[in-house]
Amino acid sequence: MIDESESLPKGLPKIMGRRRGMALSGNASVRERRLAPGEELPLVLEPAGDGVDLVAWAAERKESLAGLLLQNGGILFRGFRVGSVPDFERLVRALSDEVLDYTYRSTPRRAVEGKIYTSTEYPPDQSIPMHNEMSYTRSWPRKIWFFSIQVAATGGETPIADSRKVFQQLSPEIRRNLTEKGVMYVRNYGSGLDLPWQDVFQTSDRAEVEAFCRRSGIELEWRGRDALRTRQVCQAVARHPETGEDLWFNQAHLFHVSSLDPAARELLLAEFGEEGLPRNAYYGDHSPIEEDYLAEIREVYRRNQVVFPWREGDVLMLDNMLIAHGRRPYTGSRRVVVGMAEAWSRVL
Repeated sequence: MIDESESLPKGLPKIMGRRRGMALSGNASVRERRLAPGEELPLVLEPAGDGVDLVAWAAERKESLAGLLLQNGGILFRGFRVGSVPDFERLVRALSDEVLDYTYRSTPRRAVEGKIYTSTEYPPDQSIPMHNEMSYTRSWPRKIWFFSIQVAATGGETPIADSRKVFQQLSPEIRRNLTEKGVMYVRNYGSGLDLPWQDVFQTSDRAEVEAFCRRSGIELEWRGRDALRTRQVCQAVARHPETGEDLWFNQAHLFHVSSLDPAARELLLAEFGEEGLPRNAYYGDHSPIEEDYLAEIREVYRRNQVVFPWREGDVLMLDNMLIAHGRRPYTGSRRVVVGMAEAWSRVL
């Protein structure tokens, strides 16, 4: 586990990363392009001919690809023969120092093979808001990978957005208030409406849950035979450990009750009251976050999202701190699997 306090001097690693990224220029077997003229995100790498073994090719250029990822935020490998989940996991392992389990969960996922998981199993007619993976915690993956196995009949895109731009475009008041106070995430388990705590913590042993919470700075309260309430204060803004840039990095807009449609919100509040909601977000001092702030955050994400249709066999590698992602509604069958790598921890 790396500690964010060990960051290198601001700006220097950014320059180094850009220099490493130049090493791919002129490579005859793989070409670089953009999805569209003027579109910065993501960088597309595709084979210039047949017979390119992506895993072997990438493993030989791990440092150069790390530089390209740092420079661009996201890389879309398109047109390569990534035919199976094991092929995908080999690619993840070739370009990542540590592949992670999905722990302290907030969404339903199933392990597919090894440390590869299904993407969030959420109703297909609903969107998943933009977010950085596990930014509701103090520890998160530096890299997240997506592999498109089956493309939906319609929709199902994975929009992405630059967390630096989101930070820069939010009003100074929002940035200041949330940066100074942080975000408190309150979760209630046992209602049957959200993940049970046994799935979230991947254990049915209360002592293990309590030990995890102590290590993670999470307050917990057992409420009856099988109910649990947790509170944790986390960052609203993070600084990238290599570029030194400030990033909007939290899930207040996703956890907050205002993310629900009005009918569902009214029903849940009537049933459980505000403190009993399955999940909610506050300022770090437990005071309410202004709903117009949350509306602006959602709008800035919407304004900055880049959307492209998946193709079968696509692999998308994101710097999880630089780039947020979401999911659009879809029809038909869709299969995208996910890998996460390289744990990073922030000490508040």
